Amino acid sequence: MGRHERIAVAIVTETFGLWLAVWALVVPTFQAPDETAHVDAAVHVALGDPWSAPSDMRVLEAVLAGARKQASMPEDRWSTVSELLAAAPGESTTVNQMTQHPPTAYLADALVLRVVHFGDLRLDQAVLALRLADALAVTPLALLTWATVRRVTRSPRAALVGVLALFATTQLASIGASVTNDTPTMLLTGVVVWLAVRLLTGDHRWRKVVWLGLALGAACWVKGTALPAVPFVGLAVLVAGAGVLPVSRRLLRTVVALGVAGAVGAGWWVHNLVAYHRLQPDGYAAICPPKAFPPGEHPSVAPFVDVSWGTLARTFWGSPGARAQVSIGDGLTAALTAVALAAIVLFAFRRTGLGTSVVLASFPAAVLLQTATSARAYLTTTEVAGTQGRYAFPAVLCLVALSAVAWRRIPRTPRGRHRTATVLAVVCPAVGMYGAVVVTSWFWNGAVPWPGHGGVARYAELGPVPPWTVVVPAVLVLVGIIATVTRVAAMRSAVPAAPVRDLRADGASR
Repeated sequence: MGRHERIAVAIVTETFGLWLAVWALVVPTFQAPDETAHVDAAVHVALGDPWSAPSDMRVLEAVLAGARKQASMPEDRWSTVSELLAAAPGESTTVNQMTQHPPTAYLADALVLRVVHFGDLRLDQAVLALRLADALAVTPLALLTWATVRRVTRSPRAALVGVLALFATTQLASIGASVTNDTPTMLLTGVVVWLAVRLLTGDHRWRKVVWLGLALGAACWVKGTALPAVPFVGLAVLVAGAGVLPVSRRLLRTVVALGVAGAVGAGWWVHNLVAYHRLQPDGYAAICPPKAFPPGEHPSVAPFVDVSWGTLARTFWGSPGARAQVSIGDGLTAALTAVALAAIVLFAFRRTGLGTSVVLASFPAAVLLQTATSARAYLTTTEVAGTQGRYAFPAVLCLVALSAVAWRRIPRTPRGRHRTATVLAVVCPAVGMYGAVVVTSWFWNGAVPWPGHGGVARYAELGPVPPWTVVVPAVLVLVGIIATVTRVAAMRSAVPAAPVRDLRADGASR
């Protein structure tokens, strides 16, 4: 990798980090999905409370009191966390469903809270500290995306466009800059995908197998949405080296990778099977108890599929808010979904690189199988719930890599590939910036997408930082995107990366 490419990668990675920081600042406190429950769980752990059984934890009265004050009182009357804990001690009757998950993410959040002395901060400031920590954790996803796409396509230009594709998913930015256990899951599964791609593209060293198992095990200790990575890793290690390594060696490597992952990350899930006889207990059991369909009504496939698919598409591309109430547009999300899936299905699976594409597709395909959980909930509670596009974010690197392969195959000439890359480099961040305008306008400017309706004054009154603190990183994001798009447009012909070395002569089975 040359100096110019290193500079371009550094710029786009830093730009992505600033992009996440902007989202951490512009989404109002507790207006990210389940953020109240996530924050409450982190505060519980920071206070030294034990991790309860699923559905047994209750939201602290102090957290609810802080949220009420922020919604109904001027900023000068907001209390610090210590003042809230003293004025509103104990727990409420509101169930915190997050104990259905491992406590790993909340232990990290609790460490952040203790480092910043959260008791001396207002609740919104403590939440902002957690958001920025999560944004920092997700920032390397840009570098992992570049490395993954570069390895799969051997194209520096495609790799930069792949990173810019991350900007197109408004929801990814919103989730990545919120308080949630999705952020460490996204980072760790990103490492899993990158390492798997290394194996699939010729790096057959044993240490990569071991590191892959460790990364998978760590991801499984964070959230159940990482579990679909287990069959993906098994398939990737088994396929990697076909024609180079004998089947017996590949089987052994698969057993080792999954064995390491199991030794590191299976403990929580084994505990669930023993204690609750289920791999993933239902944290909503106390919130949404079973109920029968009304007389004359019955489960139906058509409405379930309609609601599930529409919700998945909308909440993958852009539907921020505590209840996913802010949409960047059903028509836009439907069009983006149709175009992206059509490109992948029609062009990503050709003879050249077919094995790698099939393995990459197995991860998001396994994620879709989690719809079975939603179907079970629908049959027992009559409600279509648990269908969220963000559950696919652990596999987002696979989707970006497949898209990169597909879009490079659509044009027939080098000039066509150059034009396609340039257009995608412009369109992807443009979609994300449009989403940012929609969301920011919704929360702060009366849903009007231009200045002059009190948005700045409202943010100055109720936002966690002065307005200029948002403007500065937003301008830097725009500069970074323009610089990256300019770099993509200037790469008239993609310079192929050095061919992947055949490691057989270099100790492939070390």
